[in-house]
Amino acid sequence: MIMTKRMSLIALSMLLVGSANAFEAEKVASELNIPWGLAYIDDNTMLVSERAGLLKQVNLKTGSQQVIAKPNNVWAQGQGGLLDIAVSPFAANTLYLTYSKDIEGEGATTLAKASYQNGKLTDWQDLFVSTSRSDTGRHFGSRIAFDDKHVYFSIGDRGVRDNGQDTLTHAGAILRLNPDGSTPSDNPFVTDKAVLDEIWSYGHRNPQGLVYDAPTQKLWSIEHGPRGGDEINLIKRGANYGWPITSHGKEYWGPLSVGEGKLKEGVEPPVKVYVPSIAPGSLVLYRGDKFPELKGKLLAGALKLTHINVVSLSDTDKAIGEQRIMTKLGERIRDIEVTPKGEIYFSTDSGNLYRLKR
Repeated sequence: MIMTKRMSLIALSMLLVGSANAFEAEKVASELNIPWGLAYIDDNTMLVSERAGLLKQVNLKTGSQQVIAKPNNVWAQGQGGLLDIAVSPFAANTLYLTYSKDIEGEGATTLAKASYQNGKLTDWQDLFVSTSRSDTGRHFGSRIAFDDKHVYFSIGDRGVRDNGQDTLTHAGAILRLNPDGSTPSDNPFVTDKAVLDEIWSYGHRNPQGLVYDAPTQKLWSIEHGPRGGDEINLIKRGANYGWPITSHGKEYWGPLSVGEGKLKEGVEPPVKVYVPSIAPGSLVLYRGDKFPELKGKLLAGALKLTHINVVSLSDTDKAIGEQRIMTKLGERIRDIEVTPKGEIYFSTDSGNLYRLKR
């Protein structure tokens, strides 16, 4: 049944590799359809975006769920569809969402805003339709992050490699906008006619994890490489992250390096590289108190290698350790959401929503 009456505790002790600490996964809800994005509302309510195009409200106490919206013009093809969802820090009862918008049979990664109150979604408004339109079903990005004044969202290269270095398309870039979707006057390329004004960084392949860490005022991203070469990047203003001229991965059709090499002058190097790929689906930087052993670490959902990847950082933002939790769960972990109380929820492509427990 879709409307479950009570949550079930999965009696699995998931060992943190290299540590004596054990974690469990408590199933909160099931039978979701690729729950791509999570937005915590309160102790009773989580909003879930399904890639096929439905927005659902899940009761975190009972696991019951209901459809609250089916946005129009969602191009649910391949990796596209209804993508990320995030609660606005700028206005009460407001959500930001990304989705692939259907424009004459092609999909363009789009940022939208809507009002949410009392279980109802109203006043849907497209704030920014990116120039990433394509009929390919690949590499849409797209996660949302906020600093104290701006919205960031990521867009993949749409499966066209040259887009990574083409700064007259939004594909293969991370964008920075004002809360109303307009362009900040201090964006790095607003006076450069060779680069679109909204671009904050470029040279990305498919960044499906994005998080702004308020205590350090730093923006982090994780993106898919080709065959090997997934990257964690510290995103800097106006920086080029190299795709496809640099990569640590190999071609899909043979053991040949992609691009000109792994590093190049003028290209920002990754903080961490995964070979083989873990296929990252999300990224958070944990600042809660509930799990002190995770505090200050990056947590990424892994799709291909089915775990939560935990990365320790040095004071100089170097990756100095990697651990894996939820390995025995054997599920493609899509999104991770941290609540104000430090609880951790995560969704899986099989349609489950879990709470991390000890």
